[in-house]
Amino acid sequence: MARLGLAVCAASFHLFLLLASTSSLRRAPTEADTANHARRTAYHFQPAKNWQNGPMYHNGMYHLFYQYNPHSALWDIGNLSWGHSVSGDLLNWAALDTALDPTSPFDANGCWSGSATILPGALPAILYTGIDASKEQVQNVAFAKNPSDPLLREWEKPAYNPVIALPPDVPGDNFRDPSTAWLGRDGLWRIAVSAEVDGVASTLVYRSEDFVRWERNAAPLHASRAAGMVECPDMFPVAENGEDGLVTSTNGAGGVRHVLKLSVMDTLQDYYMVGTYDDAADAFSPAEPERGDDCRSWRRLDYGHVYASKSFFDVRKNRRVLWAWANESDSQADDVARGWSGVQTFPRKMWLAKDGKQLLQWPIVEIETLRRKRAGLRRGTRLGAGAVQEIVGVARSQADVEVVFKIPSLEEAERVDDPNRLLDPQKLCGEKGAAVRGGVGPFGLLVMASGDLHEHTAVFFRVFRHHDKYKLLMCTDLTKSSTRAGVYKPAYGGFVDMDIDDHKTISLRTLIDHSVVESFGGGGRACITARVYPEHVATSSSHLYVFNNGSDAVKVAKLEAWDLATATVNVVVGDHHGLVAPALELEPTRTTQ
Repeated sequence: MARLGLAVCAASFHLFLLLASTSSLRRAPTEADTANHARRTAYHFQPAKNWQNGPMYHNGMYHLFYQYNPHSALWDIGNLSWGHSVSGDLLNWAALDTALDPTSPFDANGCWSGSATILPGALPAILYTGIDASKEQVQNVAFAKNPSDPLLREWEKPAYNPVIALPPDVPGDNFRDPSTAWLGRDGLWRIAVSAEVDGVASTLVYRSEDFVRWERNAAPLHASRAAGMVECPDMFPVAENGEDGLVTSTNGAGGVRHVLKLSVMDTLQDYYMVGTYDDAADAFSPAEPERGDDCRSWRRLDYGHVYASKSFFDVRKNRRVLWAWANESDSQADDVARGWSGVQTFPRKMWLAKDGKQLLQWPIVEIETLRRKRAGLRRGTRLGAGAVQEIVGVARSQADVEVVFKIPSLEEAERVDDPNRLLDPQKLCGEKGAAVRGGVGPFGLLVMASGDLHEHTAVFFRVFRHHDKYKLLMCTDLTKSSTRAGVYKPAYGGFVDMDIDDHKTISLRTLIDHSVVESFGGGGRACITARVYPEHVATSSSHLYVFNNGSDAVKVAKLEAWDLATATVNVVVGDHHGLVAPALELEPTRTTQ
């Protein structure tokens, strides 16, 4: 069977990275330059220019293709190409020449979103949305010119494109994002494509025997009028037991469930549902039908600032890996002044929880190779009401922090009489921020903090009680993250789906990378990604604290923090960082049946 990988999804949510001009690199750095350099990430993927999307694994190498605008830092000037970077470890990346450029009638106005699949014979193929000469969205195919080249530097676009023309019942601007392909037991390839069909947001299924001639299934995989246009579909199998990943074509076997992920333009959020997939009818049956057809009521992949996520099966490590966009949340003027905009979240391993309904996410283990100096707290450290304790000995703007809190008692958990207050966790986090004294919580971390705490990002938990049942809220509060005006500073939040009454402990892991803060609560049951822009980084170092602002004490059962080294990510040879492209280590090709 084939090994399946990547997707690039960028139809309507656009991130850019603009390289500073050569002359600007030669001038003396200003205070603004210092601040912008301090905000650039050290181990998150950022292309040297413009903006990016999703991965695949082939012939010993990881590949990340990304949407690239060679004409401007703004999306609506010029037409988009596909950039291309390669890595041997998902940490260090080298940039290559563009893989696809808008040079043909079927993509004359841009090479937009798409996916890659490894066909039998180890032939990599890309399906992508082209904006044709009539400015309509059509689906095209491209093949690796030399499949034995581990870098896959050249791609061919056949003249018979498009392989899927715009259907008559779909408007020209809402037909995009072909997914990674999977094989049914009948030997036919399938893909999912986002479309608006007669005003209904739909995820269509197309079948093909040869990857060139495609036929649309009569019924969509999912359809709902309520959510508006959805995009970037991702359909993949997960094992009911264990953390191992499954090749994308796995279906019809016992012990397997499927996940359908959709990105909703209305909310700019990603939602998913676990269920079962019937490849004979190409039908998806949700495990939680009570959540309804409106995917905005499904589970969230991340409660923070991410969109257009995409997973791939990593055959090298036998795991499902997730990436997502985390765009900037200040202004376009800031993007241009900074010289870059938009990053990928750090790659996350993803697997099914024991309840069979939710996904767990965790940073891939490779991040531990970046760990350097370690610091921590004595086990059992007690945090009384109002406690704020600094963690010293690590670089607080580039760190990996793991902490486990023990809750001695839940008696003082705040009571919520109106259940409607529990329907919107983000609003609840805004009302009950880190500065608001509680009963059990808020307790957690203060990251990217100034020495006087005028600036800080709070990542914390808080326990509520409704009808003798406890709800564990996780928040990332950005309201004090920066003193700058014109910066989006919300409080993000989600409930951690676990029984805190039984466990009485809760874990938190936070990755800090200058302007990116990614947090994982309850072993990856809830994830929150945020972008932060503190002003103090231009003139002073950041600080890291553990805190408790609840009336009840909590204990720190474990706290370890590590400095993280800087990865080499698409650095231009001879640029002002003085870095060069990383050495790429190849390994023999592995096949997946």
